Amino acid sequence: MPLIDTTGITLLGLGPGDPALLTRQAWELLESIDEIYLRTHEHPVVAGFPPHLKLHSFDDLYQQGEDFAAVYSGIVEQVMALGRRPEGVVYAVPGHPFVAEATCPEIARRARLEGIPLRVVEGLSFLEPTLTALGVDPFPHLALVDALELVDAHVPPFPTSAPAIVVQIHSQVVASHVKLVLMSLYPDEHPVRLVHAAGTPEALVESLPLYEIDRSQHIGLLTALYVPPLGPATSFEAFQELIAHLRAPDGCPWDKEQTHQTLRAHLIEEAYEVLEALDADDAGAMREEFGDLLLQIVLHAQIASEYGEFNMADVLESIHKKIVYRHPHVFGDLDLKDTQGVLENWERLKEAERSANGKSETGLLDGVALALPALVQAQEYQGRAGRVGFDWSDIQGVIDKLHEELKEVNAAQVPEERASEIGDLLFAAVNLARWYDVDAESALREANARFRKRFSQIEAGARAQGRSVSDLSLDEMEDLWQRAKKDNPSRM
Repeated sequence: MPLIDTTGITLLGLGPGDPALLTRQAWELLESIDEIYLRTHEHPVVAGFPPHLKLHSFDDLYQQGEDFAAVYSGIVEQVMALGRRPEGVVYAVPGHPFVAEATCPEIARRARLEGIPLRVVEGLSFLEPTLTALGVDPFPHLALVDALELVDAHVPPFPTSAPAIVVQIHSQVVASHVKLVLMSLYPDEHPVRLVHAAGTPEALVESLPLYEIDRSQHIGLLTALYVPPLGPATSFEAFQELIAHLRAPDGCPWDKEQTHQTLRAHLIEEAYEVLEALDADDAGAMREEFGDLLLQIVLHAQIASEYGEFNMADVLESIHKKIVYRHPHVFGDLDLKDTQGVLENWERLKEAERSANGKSETGLLDGVALALPALVQAQEYQGRAGRVGFDWSDIQGVIDKLHEELKEVNAAQVPEERASEIGDLLFAAVNLARWYDVDAESALREANARFRKRFSQIEAGARAQGRSVSDLSLDEMEDLWQRAKKDNPSRM
C-alpha cells in the first residue's frame, strides 16, 4: 500500500534534470508509490528514481502523433482515464507541472470539471536554473516564449524592448525556424545565448550571433534561447508610453493642449509627406515619415483614452477582427483563386457588415471618404462598382468613352457645361488608368514631379544666359524643354 494517498490524479514536477534538485515532497512520493506515468522517459532525473518503481511513458505517442497538439491531446485523454481508476495515477513531467507544460493545465481543468481529486506536487522549473546560468533577473519585463509557437509566427510576439527566453528549442530545425522569425526584427548579428541542460551537471551557455544558433552542436531537449533587448525605444509599447508621457501632467504643454480637431491638419500633412517619400522611393524618408504618421495615430488614441472614448487596445482589437473576418481565404477555409475573387468576396462581406450594423440602406459607395483627393475618390468609386459587375466588358469600351467625353468637351458652349464635361473627361481618364492597373493619383503626382523638374531646368537655362524665364520666347523655352526631356527621359 502506498504511504501517500494517490487516488485521483497527482501531477508531479520532476525539476530541471538533476536528481539533487527534486523537492523533498517529490522524493517522498516517488518512494511511496509502485508505478508512475511519465510524459517522457527522456529526462535525466529518471535515472535516479527509486529502483522499485514501475515506469510507464507516453513516448510512443510522440512517435505516432501528427503534431504536438495531437500528442498532448492523446496524453491528456489517457491520464484522465487512468485517474478514474480506484488507485488513481501519478503523472510526472519535467520541471514544474504548470510552467511551459501543455498537458497539466488541461488535465487539471478537466479533473475539476469531473470532480476527480487533484493533487499537485511542485517541482523546480527550468526557469530558475536557466536564469542562474545566464546571471539575469527576469524582472521587470522578461518574456517567456514557446519555440513551437514561434515557428508558426511571422514576427516575434513580444516587445523587442524586453528580454526574452525561448524554450523547447529541441532541434536544429526548430532553431532555424526560430531564428528566421526573430530576424524579421532583430539584426542577424544580434548577440544571443543558448542555454543547454540548465539545472543539470552538463549545463552549458553558448554566446553567439543570432544567425548562428541553428549551427550549435549542443542543441537538445533541454535547450533554451536568451534574446537580450534590442533597445529601450524599439517596441510599440515603449512608444505608447512615450506619447502618454507627453500628455501627462508633467508632459509637454503643447501636446497636452491638443484635441482630435486641432490635430486634423497635422494628420493630413503627415499623410502627404508619407506619399512624398513613397513617390521618391526613398527608404530613409519612408522610415521617418511612417514614424511621424504613427505618432499622429498613437496621439489620437491617447487622447481618446483620456476622453473615455476608446484606447489603443480597442483600436488594435477592432482592426484585427476586421482583417480576420475579411480574409476567410487566409484565416478560414474559403477557397479563392485570384485577386478578383478576393475583391468580390470583400464587397460581399462589407455588405453583410452594413446589414448587421443596421446600415443595409447604405450604398456601396458611401464608405468612400468624401475628403479623399478627387482622383483617389474616382478610382475607388469605379473599383467598387466594378467589383459588383458594373463595368465595361473590355478596355476598348473605356477608350471609346474617353474619346466620347473629349468630343463633348469640345462641343460644350458655356463655361458651366464645359466644366462638367471636363469633369467627365477626367473621370473617364481615371477609369482608363484603373483598367491598366495604374494608380491615377500616383501617376499624376509623378507627372507633376517630372514637369517641375523639367521646368526648373528651363529656369536654370535662362539663368545661365543671364536672363529670367519670362524673357525667353516660346521657341527658346521649347528648346530648353526638349533638352530637359532628354536629360530626364520618360513616357511624358
